[in-house]
Amino acid sequence: MELRQLRYFVTVVEEGGFTRAAARLHLAQPGLSAQIRQLEKELGQSLLDRSNRSVTPTEVGRAVLPYARAALAAADAVRQTVDEHTGLLRGRVTLGLVSGATGHALDVPSFLADFHSAHPALEITLTEDTSERMQAALLSAEIDIALLGPTGEASPPGISYRTVIDAPLAAAVAPGDALLTPTDRTSIPLAHLRDRPLICLPRGTGVRATLERACAQAGFRPRVAFEAAAPHVLAQLAARGLGVAVLPLGEEEPDLGGPLRTLEIVEPRMRARIVLAWPATGPTSPAAQALLNRLHEALPMGPARG
Repeated sequence: MELRQLRYFVTVVEEGGFTRAAARLHLAQPGLSAQIRQLEKELGQSLLDRSNRSVTPTEVGRAVLPYARAALAAADAVRQTVDEHTGLLRGRVTLGLVSGATGHALDVPSFLADFHSAHPALEITLTEDTSERMQAALLSAEIDIALLGPTGEASPPGISYRTVIDAPLAAAVAPGDALLTPTDRTSIPLAHLRDRPLICLPRGTGVRATLERACAQAGFRPRVAFEAAAPHVLAQLAARGLGVAVLPLGEEEPDLGGPLRTLEIVEPRMRARIVLAWPATGPTSPAAQALLNRLHEALPMGPARG
């Protein structure tokens, strides 16, 4: 009996079939099936019921499963202990990133290149998604750490965070837009956007959630004409006169969208936040802890909350 055979068995059970398990393990399906059959032959019992479309453990398989998982966990703990004593980090760490959120706070490619150089044995995965889905992924341990925009007024239970960016929301318009009259205006009430086509980040992002919440409290629904995941695309659309871009103040750089004027949105004032978030119970591995520590050092942040 070999550890790899136990890992194969556990993976087939978790994936519910040989095809998905083989893909996850980066193995050919016939080779995976052969290894499982060899394990079953050695134990003298069938561990998997292959009679249905979904492969399930037999009664013996269900009894064996917790011991197989315990053996794999023990082997991983041995490797982790040795690595900690030698200063070598192994394993995998996943960082979630809301698209376009940290351009002014963190050069993500350079940061990850430096981190990989310091820990070459680590496998680093970067994934982009909406803040809403990344919050759920943190809670389900699908990702280790995320840079996201909170979609609620308070952080969800089970997540700790530190604020990276906290900026007022502004309306960005092309020169000559009626909103710029009078010319000395620096802010605009939210009600002035009631009937205007808006250009905004997609649903599931913190900025969109903040805007929709404020509009609902003001008694109207925002008329979103264009959506894009990257702030500079919103700025470009607004510069072409296609609507009013709702952006964090400072995201409408002239080189991104051409000549733009920005007016802080007031009555009510709204703020866009980007936070560094991780499970409240702490990082799940030394690799995740190392990445979190490096992000704490690299990012300008307020106090931690959880």
